[in-house]
Amino acid sequence: MRDDCDILIVGGGLNGPALALALASAGISSIVLDARPRAEHESADFDGRAYALSLSSRRMLEVLGIWSRVEARAQQIEAIKISDGRPGEGASSLHLHFQSAEIDEGAMGHILEDRFLRAALLEAMDEAPWVEARSGVRVVRQHVEAGRVRVELEDGTQLSAALLAGCDGRGSEVARRSGIGRVGWDYRQSSLVCAIEHERPHCGTAHQFFMPAGPLAILPLPGNRSSIVWTEERSQAEAISRLFPQEYLRVLEPRFGDFLGRISLAGGRYSYPLGLTVAERFVGSRVALVGDAAHGIHPLAGQGLNLGLRDVAALAEVLSESFRCGLDLGAPDVLESYQRWRRFDTALLAGATDGINRLFSNDNPVLRLGRDLGLAAVNRLPRLRRGFIREAAGLSGDLPRLLQGRAL
Repeated sequence: MRDDCDILIVGGGLNGPALALALASAGISSIVLDARPRAEHESADFDGRAYALSLSSRRMLEVLGIWSRVEARAQQIEAIKISDGRPGEGASSLHLHFQSAEIDEGAMGHILEDRFLRAALLEAMDEAPWVEARSGVRVVRQHVEAGRVRVELEDGTQLSAALLAGCDGRGSEVARRSGIGRVGWDYRQSSLVCAIEHERPHCGTAHQFFMPAGPLAILPLPGNRSSIVWTEERSQAEAISRLFPQEYLRVLEPRFGDFLGRISLAGGRYSYPLGLTVAERFVGSRVALVGDAAHGIHPLAGQGLNLGLRDVAALAEVLSESFRCGLDLGAPDVLESYQRWRRFDTALLAGATDGINRLFSNDNPVLRLGRDLGLAAVNRLPRLRRGFIREAAGLSGDLPRLLQGRAL
């Protein structure tokens, strides 16, 4: 029996559609299976949820024809300021300051709202050859046969392909059915996510304040608005989430400070438990895990989506090269090439974010002095500072072609 497509993709959030479009650019067919109805992805209402897209991720979106659809909605990051802080005291005078002008490639990143990126990916999938998107469908079974993987949907429909890509999040059912376990731990923290309007312009500057309970990120949006990712101890975050809007603001204001003038809430408020979780393997028998299905890290560096897009770019490159050579796209050696490429980079970033969170999420005076002096020292060393800027821009390491701005 013939395959229904080359690659079956489970998960229609962001990484799944991005993978489908990347594969389509190389002539590889895919079916994207999304358990959520399409209407849930199509809200045009402002809710404040946004992503920090690195320069390399932007280059990839350009190659895939997505960036032209969203560029006018994105806010360029001109600078990043990183400092210690305490509620009511403001930022420490010993801080780290990155500026996009310090590297030759351009802006180190952009902030883009979820609603615009999601809509652009859906529109591009509708227009792309080699891509079929099915929403409101749930995979209930998967098994490997001779030379292919077969899945069964809730309604009894069966589909087969050479490879199954799991883009279905931290609780990946694709990984579970493949017998792939996870390692990690709970941070006993939660992220409070919201958006604010403020009196003064942000000038394209992103801020990261390290408070004793956890980091507070202020990400500039177009106009006098910013997206907030605010980490608190779990029980405290739950209590804050239940507050009325004005009470919520009264808790946020002393942490935020007054450098942007008066602030007010805009859009919805959200809360997410935080933990580190990494799949024991990124591949299985005719299975590859991508994005949060493979790894979930602390959001303090804003690298979650960028890390997922690196997976997409690496997997698409490995598969496109195998496709051109007429190789089996689900063969163990093909999948092992993807796993070797991505596991070290993922482990490095997961370890770095975990270590930074543990170092900064406390009020130990000795550690506080040491980290403040460390930030100030890096700030005084231009070459080292530029290295950190290039890391934030996603320009370091063994970059797949798409992240370099090159077609497959």
